[in-house]
Amino acid sequence: MQVLITYGSKNGSTAGLARMIGDALELRDIHAEVRPASAVGPVDSYDAVVVAGALYANRWHRDARRFVARNARALRGLPVWLVSSGPLDDTARSGELPPVSQVSKLATRIEARGVVTFGGRLAADAAGFMARAMAKTKAGDWRDIDQVTEFSVRVAADLGRIEAMKA
Repeated sequence: MQVLITYGSKNGSTAGLARMIGDALELRDIHAEVRPASAVGPVDSYDAVVVAGALYANRWHRDARRFVARNARALRGLPVWLVSSGPLDDTARSGELPPVSQVSKLATRIEARGVVTFGGRLAADAAGFMARAMAKTKAGDWRDIDQVTEFSVRVAADLGRIEAMKA
């Protein structure tokens, strides 16, 4: 099974989250290819896709949005999960957060199997005016490896069921 984990990331936090998901799937003998959404062409060679996008002001990263729009028809025929990375606090750890409206609409459009929101990360030395201003009070890492692993286990189990049905 070949799984694409693609991401839209401005400061590297979501790219790191995508690698965490890829590593967790690889530990479950699922080949995962982790690539930036802006660098991915057609998805025909993949058996499943995870699209991760950073959240900025309740908007999903542009590269993740464009990837889904560009591949919407093909994604409807694949098992797909949408992942958001963003809250700069413990809210994502305390329970399942509903997806932002934009992600919810995309999930419906491509019939995604699941949507999840993980905590984000903001470096104290973040670049850009807004990021620097936010870093004064919100710098830190709220990505929870246990939560990411639990998600990856659910994805692997779902993919196992799909493979079993094909056999």
